[in-house]
Amino acid sequence: MNESALREQICRFGASLFERGLTPGASGNISVRLSDGGWLVTPTNVSLGFLDPARLSRLDASGRLLSGDPPTKEIPLHAAIYESRKAAAVVHLHSTHAVAVSMLPEINPANALPPLTPYYVMRCGCTALVPYHRPGDPAVGDAIRGLGGRYSCVLLANHGSVLAGETLEAAVFAAEELEETAKLYLLLRGAAPRVLDSGQVSDLVEHFNLSPELCRM
Repeated sequence: MNESALREQICRFGASLFERGLTPGASGNISVRLSDGGWLVTPTNVSLGFLDPARLSRLDASGRLLSGDPPTKEIPLHAAIYESRKAAAVVHLHSTHAVAVSMLPEINPANALPPLTPYYVMRCGCTALVPYHRPGDPAVGDAIRGLGGRYSCVLLANHGSVLAGETLEAAVFAAEELEETAKLYLLLRGAAPRVLDSGQVSDLVEHFNLSPELCRM
């Protein structure tokens, strides 16, 4: 996909996420890695619902702004994902249920959500939780690097979700699935729900040829 088409795709997905209430106000950001190693990223203090393709921030491989508006303050977060995984796109949202789960005291940082549905396993695999840091703090990037590239889905405590994908579409779908799983978890909290067992998870991994790094819940 050429750069012009990617710009349009970022704006289209951004508007869809905003219109469905998955990231309010001027929160959230999206980036896509380009073939030359640079990125397209959404600008700072701009709603994902009202993006202009021509004003997206164009960065070089070192993160230097080449054109467009100043980029999101969350550049350290995106850079850490690209440095630690072979991702083509990153989506960071402040969706309500994912943020709520990130605040709960019982959450396992190495496996934040149980395998409630097959699509959570297929799109997200396993979700890490990293401690709270101020938005834009380089320490957020350090925390993600500390995961060693093992997770495509991360919750930032008291902040939001971060999803990496092989395409922008895959990252968006994973963000949506993570939010729905977080919603289910909150609805079922304390009810001892039936979750997928290890055999069912293994069957999904083998049948759909999922990544071998997938957490075996």
